[in-house]
Amino acid sequence: MTETLPAPTGLRRQLRTTARLTAFIGGPVFWLGTLLHPARDGWSIANVGERYGLTHDIQAAGLALQIVCLASMIALGNQITRRRHLGAWYAALVGTLLWFALIIFDGSHNPVRAEYAPSMVHEPADLDTPAALIVFPALLIFPLSYLWLGWTLRQRLTGVLLGVGALAYTIGGLFIFTSGPKFGLIQIFEVAGATLYAVGYVLLGRRA
Repeated sequence: MTETLPAPTGLRRQLRTTARLTAFIGGPVFWLGTLLHPARDGWSIANVGERYGLTHDIQAAGLALQIVCLASMIALGNQITRRRHLGAWYAALVGTLLWFALIIFDGSHNPVRAEYAPSMVHEPADLDTPAALIVFPALLIFPLSYLWLGWTLRQRLTGVLLGVGALAYTIGGLFIFTSGPKFGLIQIFEVAGATLYAVGYVLLGRRA
């Protein structure tokens, strides 16, 4: 039987540095992209041109850094107090990957659609099967995974900020489908949720 050796000190130091930097940058960058996001109806998207895609690029960059942060934290293992809690970290990693895919899809698909059929942007009629395979799993797994991760974290404030922030942000996105893309609470919920979520990531990075 081979013995599992602890990671070398230098490797653990590098993982801690990576986890901290990606948490400190990834959360706020995602918040910035959310804050700058223009209105979500097709006519507004057509009017702002490349700005819509740019805000999604910023959000995607923040999410990519968060994915690296989560992977580094899992490799470190110093925030995983019980073996059964490891599943929450993997779930958050999958949820963030799915949201990254949703952001990339939305940022590339809707500006094109807005040029030809603005009335269909962010409407159920525009949600075909390939889009649904990205959108619905992301809307479900992203908030639930962070609620689960938040519940397992020893630092309760960090867990509450991550879980509640992800949930509030996702609710803002769901308003697009329940109340229409011009609904006034969409941006309020998304920015408020992204703010809590970003602060949660900064606190998570401090505990790496």
